[in-house]
Amino acid sequence: MTAEALISEADFKLSMRHLAGAVSVITVGDGQDRTGFTATSVSSLSAELPSVIVSVNRASSSWPALQQYGCFCVNVLAADQQQVAQSFAGLDGRKGAERYGDAGWYRLKTGAAALENALTVLDCKLETAFHYNSHAILVGHVCAIEIRQGIGPLLYWRGGYHQLPAEVDDSSLAKPLRQ
Repeated sequence: MTAEALISEADFKLSMRHLAGAVSVITVGDGQDRTGFTATSVSSLSAELPSVIVSVNRASSSWPALQQYGCFCVNVLAADQQQVAQSFAGLDGRKGAERYGDAGWYRLKTGAAALENALTVLDCKLETAFHYNSHAILVGHVCAIEIRQGIGPLLYWRGGYHQLPAEVDDSSLAKPLRQ
């Protein structure tokens, strides 16, 4: 038996819950075809050609919409937007366009929905998608950005939502390790 086979899916998921991550809602589609999902698997890829990577389960309702529309918006949630995260995670039973009901939305360059009062929004054109097992890794070229100041992010850690204040006292931060 290989070392890889000894790691169970449950153990891996538990381990990944120890990674604190910013909570984002990825929006895609138009009209009644709108859908989206909550993600913590968002990361910058390149500043030279502003781009991000996002992971999506190909079994989700968002995957066909991503393929059809070829664009998406990364809405990085502010500390006061937990309800939006829960709705797009499907925790309240809503699906597709119903998930957009409790918040205000507007359009940027690609036409994907941007969340009013998000911490930041990144309007993206889908450049490519790499398939890996059940998921696709999306590479999005950032076409437009909007930033909100003065509020902290919504974080997900150990299976729950947490808030970080907008202003952090530098003296309370851990000091870097020296070699």
